[in-house]
Amino acid sequence: MKKYGFGVDVGGTTVKMGFFETSGKLLDKWEITTNTDDNGKAVLPDIAKSIDNKLAQEGISKAEIEGIGIGVPGPVRNDGVVLNCVNLGWGIINVAEELGRLTGLAVKVGNDANVAALGEMWQGGAKGSKDVIMVTLGTGVGGGIIVDGKIVAGYNGAGGEIGHITVNNDEIEPCNCGQYGCLEQYTSATGIVRMAKRKLAKTQDETSLRKYENITAKDIFDEAKAGDAVALLLVDEVGEILGSTLSNIACVVNPEVIVIGGGVSKAGQILIDTIKKHYQETSFKACRDTRFELASLGNDAGIYGSMNLIINN
Repeated sequence: MKKYGFGVDVGGTTVKMGFFETSGKLLDKWEITTNTDDNGKAVLPDIAKSIDNKLAQEGISKAEIEGIGIGVPGPVRNDGVVLNCVNLGWGIINVAEELGRLTGLAVKVGNDANVAALGEMWQGGAKGSKDVIMVTLGTGVGGGIIVDGKIVAGYNGAGGEIGHITVNNDEIEPCNCGQYGCLEQYTSATGIVRMAKRKLAKTQDETSLRKYENITAKDIFDEAKAGDAVALLLVDEVGEILGSTLSNIACVVNPEVIVIGGGVSKAGQILIDTIKKHYQETSFKACRDTRFELASLGNDAGIYGSMNLIINN
């Protein structure tokens, strides 16, 4: 008898949902709105209702369902307790217990960045590997570390928070987390723009970057690809900060592959090549040949990884 499962990726605006065979075949995917009113009390009941609707639509009984995997934007303990999801309005909540009660199904919970890493390991850019670092470069910097096929979640579920490694002790502006000099402040989309604005204020060099009223990270990479000297310098700085940070992490977990995802990764090969160059310059000899790949699942990484929680974790 075929077995099925659900992969759920909870975001601040929408909840992405996937209906899978346990082989990893995605049968259907859809989204529902994330209702954050009243401290997000409706989020889990809405997910449960959507799952019940899908089962009724497919004519499949709960006996055929292996379980529900769910990724949430916050630290998650091994027992399924989530410690504050600011974007959802949640405080401390046992998501596994609550969603299990609402659906009558087994539930596994993970941090959203960690499950995205699992998804890329299972069916994406790191397919076939079991030792993986994934970095997501978006509005912030997220990360997931997988050792021997298992997420490194840590004691409080904060393992893999790569974006909050300190890379500059002299930073005077605070990160969103309250600390100073976090990786996120330099290699996220917003961090790259921040670096560009600082550089443009300090230099009188001629650059096409000055033509942009509201410059974006994409603009910077596009101008670098076109050969703009200041843009190329900025891309090199981003690559140096990220590459050297990853080389430090590699000393601890020795990954087979490092996957780069998130919106900034759409810059493509110029980003990968620059990160890899600086990674190899600063890495321990035994880690130097780590493979670099672009994430390939896009916005579906979370639902794939959440499903993988059910069958492999």
